[in-house]
Amino acid sequence: MSWEQVKIQDIFDVARGGSPRPIDSFITEDEDGVNWIMIGDTKGSGKYITKTAKKIKPEGVKKSREVKEGDFLLTNSMSFGRPYVLKTNGCIHDGWLVLSPVNDNIHTDYFYYYLGSNEIKLKLSSKAAGAVVKNLNKDIVKNIKVPLPPLDQQKKIAAILDAADAYRQKTKALIEKYDELTQSLFLDMFGDPVTNPKGWTTKPMGELADLKMGGTPSTKHPEYYENGTINWMKSGDIKGDFIINFPNKITKLGLENSNTKLYNKNTVVIALNGQGKTRGTTGLITESTCSNQSVANIDPGNNMNSAFLHFQLKSRYKLLRNLTGDNDRSGLNLTILRNYKIYIPEMELQNQFAERVKAIEAQKAQAQVSLAQAEDLFNSLLQRAFKGELV
Repeated sequence: MSWEQVKIQDIFDVARGGSPRPIDSFITEDEDGVNWIMIGDTKGSGKYITKTAKKIKPEGVKKSREVKEGDFLLTNSMSFGRPYVLKTNGCIHDGWLVLSPVNDNIHTDYFYYYLGSNEIKLKLSSKAAGAVVKNLNKDIVKNIKVPLPPLDQQKKIAAILDAADAYRQKTKALIEKYDELTQSLFLDMFGDPVTNPKGWTTKPMGELADLKMGGTPSTKHPEYYENGTINWMKSGDIKGDFIINFPNKITKLGLENSNTKLYNKNTVVIALNGQGKTRGTTGLITESTCSNQSVANIDPGNNMNSAFLHFQLKSRYKLLRNLTGDNDRSGLNLTILRNYKIYIPEMELQNQFAERVKAIEAQKAQAQVSLAQAEDLFNSLLQRAFKGELV
């Protein structure tokens, strides 16, 4: 099906945000403050921006850019191409571009999906290519051509994609519920490990577990990496309670000629440093692996159940993270961890917890299979939608 191709500027007003400076002088908690829309107000894979954490003084509006409900926002940095639909009014800083429909022939949901599709991301990326830092400017966006089906077809396409996305989001929510269930189970069985209301015995972790730190094979030796089969983790690979993805590999030579060590599966790994919220995160490895020096292994042997240890450390994440101060350049080390006191319920109770977690994880694994299928279905429909194959 052949649709009219129009430039974005023909159907949207495109503008860049602006920031009153110094911004801290314009932030206010007064009731007459104007919503100040920031990246932090977005909700992961969510579609809408419904509220803001901060407001600016009314006199800052003229130095910014006003936006209204129904507008699209795009980040103009490396993560460009991710659209959000406004469900509120406010002002945006210069990290945003705003697209405001110029007529009633624009169906918001249709363009939400199109602006988030790989098709337009490739178009935008190619236009921004070559720069040291890929930033979008309004002229790049204005001149991108997009398909404009008749309004009734826009609505039909959006309805199909809405249904597929709802199934996908419902499955994601189910997985999140399983994670919440595990954490609730932990608190129910053991109490809050921050306050330790049940008065469990505590000991320094070094008295209960063997702690080792990884290392990095020399990058001057490609034979340490090429065709590697041994898992090699970085701190950013610690994602989720049970780590199943190991994107980095080294060879046996790399293992033998570096300080890295092979860790047994089903033991705890912890990020010693890392930007953002990486430092202090823990997980259980599902395969034998080694790591670089930003990751440590905690092997409690027969002294403690590894699953219980992980969830205790996870529950105390904020305390653990800040042992060296809330500074991304500071990091944990083995001495700090060995002296860190953990509490020790009876082994029978720890094992009961681990068995229940195993049952929850089995259900979660089924949901993850369903999510993968839902993602495949959605992406397939998304590709077909803008080729005119759905209507």
